[in-house]
Amino acid sequence: MKKLFDTVSYSCSKIVTKTYSTSFSLATKMLSNSIRSDIYNIYGFVRLADEIVDSFHGYKKEELFKKLTNDLESSLNEKISLNPILNAFQYTYHKYNIDKHLVDAFMKSMRMDLYKKNYLTTAEYEEYIYGSADVVGLMCLKVFVKGDNNKYDSLKDSAMSLGSAFQKVNFLRDLKADYNDLNRSYFPNTDLNNLSEASKQEIIDDIESDFSKGLNGIKRLPLEAKFGVFMAYRYYRQLLKKLKRTPALHIKNTRIRVSNPKKIELLMRSYVKYQLNLL
Repeated sequence: MKKLFDTVSYSCSKIVTKTYSTSFSLATKMLSNSIRSDIYNIYGFVRLADEIVDSFHGYKKEELFKKLTNDLESSLNEKISLNPILNAFQYTYHKYNIDKHLVDAFMKSMRMDLYKKNYLTTAEYEEYIYGSADVVGLMCLKVFVKGDNNKYDSLKDSAMSLGSAFQKVNFLRDLKADYNDLNRSYFPNTDLNNLSEASKQEIIDDIESDFSKGLNGIKRLPLEAKFGVFMAYRYYRQLLKKLKRTPALHIKNTRIRVSNPKKIELLMRSYVKYQLNLL
């Protein structure tokens, strides 16, 4: 019967992914069947933690997060959890021997969102991004290379750069929600009330550098993962393109999106490049 519960758990993680992120779900569908479920399992876990700190207003977030932390530790130690999302994650964690410090770093950054509102130094900013994004990329990389440590080590830096790029695009896209609704400011030494074009361009240049490093790694990924990750890369590059065209002072008052028809167009164009071996 445990096998049936595991199947239900994996289905829950898949539903979480499809419900919370159509873009990530679309990219995940482009992965090989052999690894797709494990990526759903990772996303389900990180989304669960993120929702506690970002969305559960009116509830005791600190207590909920502490409970999640304790349940997570138990699931990793006992290799089972009555929480289907954690049960699915612990399976993938053990299957690919994901490093515990990656999970700890992620939880540390999520915990910071409970009380920290402003990131005043580059060191604070980079520490948060490492825990909230880079390590998620590394967890996924463990799955992509199917636990091969040599491949993992050779692609580690690129995976971290890609994770950083994705997160920084999210920060720029979500300025309105982060600043107005959650009272957070992630970019150090940046006046978000008067975001200048120069400041915006500096942020974009940094993201472009991360994307360049990330793309080098995508080209060297195993075939099972390459197209799906490239699809996510193309989507986030399109978001950045739209952010470039948006005046700096308008970014904080709107939320840039990529329309569903544009996502389909990106999918088709990406597939052509992939099939023609243009990656």
